Amino acid sequence: MTFELLTASFGNLQASSKNEIQPETAELRDKIAALDAELTEDFKTQFSIAPFLSRKIVSFQGNKGKPAYSWYKYKEAFSAEFVEYFLGNYASRMSGRVLDPFAGIGTTLFAASAQGIPADGIELLPVGQEIMRARLLSERELTSNDIATLEHWMKSLPWRGFSEKVPFSTIRITENAYPPETVEAIEQYRGALQQENGKIQAILRLALLCILESVSYTRKDGQYLRWDARSGKQRPGTKAFNKGEILNFDAAITVKLKEILSDIRDVQMPVTFSPVKPTMADIRLFEGSCLEVLPSFETATYGAVMTSPPYCNRYDYTRTYALELTMLELTQAEVFHLRQQMLSCTVENREKDLLTIRPQWEPFIEVANQQKLLAAINVYLQHEKDSGTLNNSGIPRMVRGYFSEMACVIGECARILKPNARLFMVNDNVRYAGVGISVDMILSDIARSLGFEIERILVVPAKKGNSSQQMGTYGRVPLRKCVYIWRKR
Repeated sequence: MTFELLTASFGNLQASSKNEIQPETAELRDKIAALDAELTEDFKTQFSIAPFLSRKIVSFQGNKGKPAYSWYKYKEAFSAEFVEYFLGNYASRMSGRVLDPFAGIGTTLFAASAQGIPADGIELLPVGQEIMRARLLSERELTSNDIATLEHWMKSLPWRGFSEKVPFSTIRITENAYPPETVEAIEQYRGALQQENGKIQAILRLALLCILESVSYTRKDGQYLRWDARSGKQRPGTKAFNKGEILNFDAAITVKLKEILSDIRDVQMPVTFSPVKPTMADIRLFEGSCLEVLPSFETATYGAVMTSPPYCNRYDYTRTYALELTMLELTQAEVFHLRQQMLSCTVENREKDLLTIRPQWEPFIEVANQQKLLAAINVYLQHEKDSGTLNNSGIPRMVRGYFSEMACVIGECARILKPNARLFMVNDNVRYAGVGISVDMILSDIARSLGFEIERILVVPAKKGNSSQQMGTYGRVPLRKCVYIWRKR
């Protein structure tokens, strides 16, 4: 595919609104289109369509059915195959540990470790932290007695009728999320697991987290939890939603325990023609925001960074993973605080005082402020907000915050990477108020000002559309999903 066809097929600035455009709005859009075209020309040798990068590989879909990786349905993850492909292709040019500053449930860490490459991950969301810790235990610390205990839980269901129930917390958005009989079963399960040792408790909690959505009235739906009409929480005037079968707790948890046990046995006794059990490399987990943790790392120590940050798409992880967070005993106040700690990717994020976190970031923030396309987009979004045409007044603040914070993350990654080490990043372009935001080019332009050479911007062939609300107003415009490959100079 030619470069002209590539940019045309993924062009995200030329669709016209079905509504009459005001002259000032049209002028601002034209300026953005011109700057976008200028940057597109600048990066034309780095852009290429990558046929091998299917949406399955760059998303959680590629982990379906894959032992351990498929235990928990974390839609924001990329596949283990993605990690294996890029680390495998660049292994000869790597030296040192791999870092994922947005580790999620640890796909980068476990896939790198399986290839003999030690890996570090930073993760803020307690759900991801809990899953990674439990998986590490399952692979490296369980004894034959522990496995026998888990088999007993799977076969005998010892929580049934257990008298010492342990209730779980709820917050406003998780109230009445389960049928009454499911609440009772969960409380009995939580009570019974406290009789076991710490390792067993971790695996049993993992299994519980893995099934919460399937036994609830909810379904994760991008920016929020969608509620089944059977919950009684349907809002007046909205179409009734039926998620399908709501699984019985005992059935769901025993199936999940069986799956986990099967995968644990495969790790303990792999089916292989080699008499030598494959050695997994070291994994370290750092809990917290990467904005807080990255500055503590030494300069020029990492051999690669592989990550997928939250996209600038308004998705609120504290809402979509609210069931899991409350099952981990987070309060309403703690969930709110967690939301503010996250990278600014939702309209409820307040502006962070980045220079208070680290005064040395001033040059990074200035690079973001000086990026011409981003500056024009910020002016446009503020104009739309002031005109009352933006569908949420928090969007301009979110977009400004997202790129300022990402500039700090990129600057820190440049600092901690060894010379010539690569950074691999998966990210999506987005669209607000009818204007596409070329996240790929803006971040790449920032990166080359902060010590990176932009080697490639690989475009995933399948096209991603803008939101349904924007489609109704502006029509459907495909948006690029890309993998960036940057080399530390």
